[in-house]
Amino acid sequence: MSQDVVTHCPYCALQCGMTLRRTAERVEVLPRQFPTNRGGLCQKGWTAAELLDHPDRLTTPLLRDRPGGQLRPASWPEALDRVVAGIRRIQSAYGRDAVAVFGGGGLTNEKAYALGKFARVALGTRNIDYNGRFCMSSAAAAGMRAFGVDRGLPFPLADLSTADTLLLVGANVAETMPPLVRYLVEQRQRGGTLIVIDPRVTATARQATLHLQPTPGTDLAVANALLHIALAEGLVDKDYVAARTTGFDQVRRVTAGYWPARAERLSGVPVADLEAAARALGTAERAIILTARGAEQHAKGVDTVTAFVNLALALGLPGRPGSGYGCLTGQGNGQGGREHGQKADQLPGYRRIDDPAARAHVAGVWGVDPDALPGPGVSAYELLSALGTDGGPKGLLVFGSNPVVSAPRAGRIEGRLRDLDLLVVADFVRSETAEIADVVLPTAQWAEEDGTMTNLEGRVLRRRALGPPPPGVRTDLALLADLADRLDHVDGSAGQGRSRFPAAPEQVFAELRRASAGGAADYAGITWERIDAEDGVFWPCPDEDGPGMPRLFADGFPTPDGRARFVPVEHRPVAEEVCPDYPVYLTTGRVLTQYQSGAQTRRVEALRRVAPNAFLELHPDLAARLGVADGDEVRVTSRRGEMRAPARLTPTIRPDTVFAPFHWAGAARINSVTSDALDPVSRMPEFKVCAVRVEKAVASAGEGTA
Repeated sequence: MSQDVVTHCPYCALQCGMTLRRTAERVEVLPRQFPTNRGGLCQKGWTAAELLDHPDRLTTPLLRDRPGGQLRPASWPEALDRVVAGIRRIQSAYGRDAVAVFGGGGLTNEKAYALGKFARVALGTRNIDYNGRFCMSSAAAAGMRAFGVDRGLPFPLADLSTADTLLLVGANVAETMPPLVRYLVEQRQRGGTLIVIDPRVTATARQATLHLQPTPGTDLAVANALLHIALAEGLVDKDYVAARTTGFDQVRRVTAGYWPARAERLSGVPVADLEAAARALGTAERAIILTARGAEQHAKGVDTVTAFVNLALALGLPGRPGSGYGCLTGQGNGQGGREHGQKADQLPGYRRIDDPAARAHVAGVWGVDPDALPGPGVSAYELLSALGTDGGPKGLLVFGSNPVVSAPRAGRIEGRLRDLDLLVVADFVRSETAEIADVVLPTAQWAEEDGTMTNLEGRVLRRRALGPPPPGVRTDLALLADLADRLDHVDGSAGQGRSRFPAAPEQVFAELRRASAGGAADYAGITWERIDAEDGVFWPCPDEDGPGMPRLFADGFPTPDGRARFVPVEHRPVAEEVCPDYPVYLTTGRVLTQYQSGAQTRRVEALRRVAPNAFLELHPDLAARLGVADGDEVRVTSRRGEMRAPARLTPTIRPDTVFAPFHWAGAARINSVTSDALDPVSRMPEFKVCAVRVEKAVASAGEGTA
């Protein structure tokens, strides 16, 4: 006898629909027709159920009795007592902000909401952020200042297939979101033009009509040049600009300095390609511009995205049927995770934590005094980098993240984590971060709890449990509720003005709806029943009887004057230019069969067989100068650290650039090398480019380095 449940994939922000079937032997994944994936799944999705009964699964809490000691099994009461005692000891000695929280973009909306509430109410700390800061924060900041709202795609995904011209900037969807490729295929079959901007000839770039291959970190110059050409050739939609935007004259003056020949010198993209791209966009009836991590993970990521937003506005795309600008969100709930309270400066509903009206509204839902809520904290990297230092947090609770692998300058961050008085990790496997924790708490997986997710379109979806977690495992909501209850009991008294923390996801979602009501990301009208009936509901949706909004900006923008804002931006060099000691650019990214820090996918045998190891991709000309053959172990060194991996020679990368995926730990951890320079607005680290030296790991006399 089998048992079926309709749900969604646990990985990327496509949130592909699938059906799980439990039989006597195993849990099977079956394809499902859903608007985003229409029955398609990638290899990660097909194998997602293999982790549910994996031998590495944690089913009991683990404790470390002394620094340097081994983790040992413990009971839940003992583990929670250790956590609560550690929190109280640290906060008594150093203040409430001395305990911090670090969340994840894969947590459900309910868990993201509860985690933000737990930090601010139960702990009273301002120090909370999440790994989504490393994902889409630059696009979010650019969207907020241009449009007054941040939603990855302000239109349904299906619009991609109808675009006459589609521009992808720093997006390798063929490996990061494979089911999305069908929209690109349909777009090409209709006769559409696909333009890809990427320093590498990726699997996505190989499908493009036109591939622009810039030097890493020069996308902003390319965007300004495209707008310069559009202006020079009369492709700007003057009526749209006059009626629906403000600030264009300043942008016009700035882009006058980005004539094509200068942009070619800055970026390496030929003038003819710049002109062809601008004309394809400017003459299309329906055109869409999409950015992703390649454009955003820079110390000027906000300005780079803004330059492409300026281009979209000048061409009159946002709000036009079948056209627009959007950002391809990466993590499964990267959108919902920041909307409801995991970011250091935000409260539920995408409210600013320093806004008195927002504080009053959310405090009313939580049953606390608005003045009791802490103020804004610092961004993810700044938080992690301050751990254990004078004035920094002495304790950290980690939910749904693995910063030992995923943080930039990861060697420093691992050291900071090891220096803490208390490190608590809630996870379902012993990730690299869990391995150095003082307390590890086993939590439920995606198929063992109900909840909602918000995909890259702003579509709120239902994730359904196939069954309960194994004995000894708790859900994150139950864990947070228990910890909050224990922290709320002092000298036998309870309820010191703090609200209850429900553990049932439907109750948490009902509270989230009230907390988000009236905010930019308004979920008040979204119920689980509506989600089931409508294949998800698009936010904003303030009224249960009113529709969600799959398309934004048709009638205006949620800015004070209803107009979108142009923002002038100038190209500037990357934070770390190449030099004689570090003469090669490094860029990083993902591969098809691995995901994020790899803590999950590296444990799936079918995925491990396809991509068992890290590698360093380099051009044959560069390899020849180094005396490196395909498969040789090479060492990549920056000012921050080094990594080692086999060389993979390919002519599809620029000769001045090398590439490594970031899914591996240990000696192959590329984030030991990456830059921690931050965008001044989004606080996004510059993952996508830094200066490195490359050499054979065991070089003989006379062999060079570069």
